[in-house]
Amino acid sequence: MSLAIIDAREYQRLFDLRTGAQVEDDSPEILMVRGVLARHPYPGDIDEAGNRWVSDTALDLIEQVQPRLACLCYAHQYIACRYTPLSESRRRAMIEGVFQEVERFVRTCGYTPVIVGTGGLTPLAGEIDLSRLDGLAISSHWSARYAGLHRPTSGDLDFVRGLEHIERVADREEWVGLFPGTAPDLGRIPEYLLVARKGWTFRTTGTPLRRAHMIPSAGPAIPVATPLGSPEDITKIRGLIEKNLADTRIALIIIEGIGAGDFRMPHHACGNHVGWYCYEPGEAQYLTITTGTHQVFAYPAGYRFHDENDTNPDYPYSGFFKSVPKHTLGRDFQGTSVAVGNRSMLTHMVFGAGISVECFARNLYNQGTMGVIHR
Repeated sequence: MSLAIIDAREYQRLFDLRTGAQVEDDSPEILMVRGVLARHPYPGDIDEAGNRWVSDTALDLIEQVQPRLACLCYAHQYIACRYTPLSESRRRAMIEGVFQEVERFVRTCGYTPVIVGTGGLTPLAGEIDLSRLDGLAISSHWSARYAGLHRPTSGDLDFVRGLEHIERVADREEWVGLFPGTAPDLGRIPEYLLVARKGWTFRTTGTPLRRAHMIPSAGPAIPVATPLGSPEDITKIRGLIEKNLADTRIALIIIEGIGAGDFRMPHHACGNHVGWYCYEPGEAQYLTITTGTHQVFAYPAGYRFHDENDTNPDYPYSGFFKSVPKHTLGRDFQGTSVAVGNRSMLTHMVFGAGISVECFARNLYNQGTMGVIHR
C-alpha cells in the first residue's frame, strides 16, 4: 500500500494513495513525514521562495532518513516563466537563483550530483486553433509542441496539413515506429500526432484558459552536469546512477525549463530525442530518465482516458496517472530513497522513491503539500 499525507496548513489527512480513502496510521514513519510537511509549507508555484522550499524540504528529509539516493525537481522558474510576463533581467535573475539553490543543496548535503536541465524555453509566437475540427484534437495542459488527433475526417487532415505553423503530421504507424520494441496501448494513442513549429502551440479541447508567455523549445539535446560521467542519451542517466550507488550517495537533480544556453555550470550535451521526436518537460521525459527506457507512450499527446468515464478512478491525487509506474529508479533500488519537487503530481510517481514530498498545487492554485510513502 502507498499512503499519502495531504497538508493544507490548517490540518493534515492521511489517505490510501490508490483509492483515496482516508485511513489512520501513527507509525514512526508517518509521524516523521507529517513533521517534515508541517515544518515546510509550500509558498506557491509563482512565489520566488518555491525553489528554496525544495532545498530546505529535501535537506530536512535527508537528515531524517539518511537515504543513499535523493531525487529533486526544481520547477519554479519553468512555471513562472511560462505563465508570468517577465523582463529578460528578471528571468535571468530567476535562473541564477535556481542554480544558487542547487549549489547550496549539494554543498550542504555532500551528495554527488547528477544535474539535468530539461531544455530551454522560447517566447510564444502564436497558437494553432484546432478547436473546430470534426475529429477530436487534444493537447495536454503541459504540452506545447504536440497534439493528438483522434478520428479525423479527410477534411481535417487536409486542413492541418495546410497550416504553415505545423511542422509534421505523423500517423500512428510513423510515430510508433520511432520506438521499436515498445508495446503501447494503441487504443489510446491518437491516429495522428501533430508537431508545431518552434514557438507555436496548440489551442484544443483541454487546453487551459491561462495564456502562456513562454513554451518549451523541445530541442534534440539537454544539458547534464555530473562528475560521474557523460551519458550520451537520457536513457543512459539511470545506468550511470545505478553503477555508482553502491559506494556513493547520489542526488539526481532535475532543473526544469533550462537548456544549454542558460545552464550555469560546466556540462555536456545529452540526447533528448528519437529521430524527429524531442521530449518536452513532463511525464514522458521524467520517466525516460528514471526508467532508462523510452516512455513516450506512458503519456502520449492528449489525455489517454479522454473517452472513458470512470466515476471512481484509482489514484485520485495523482493527476492523470492510473497506476504507479514500474521500474523507476527509486522503485527498483533496494536501498533508501527520497524525492522532493515543486512540480505537482509528478514527484511521487516518476521517481518511485520510498518517501516523497511535493507541492499539492492545481493550475497554479496552492492547496498545500503532499507526502507519499510507497510501501
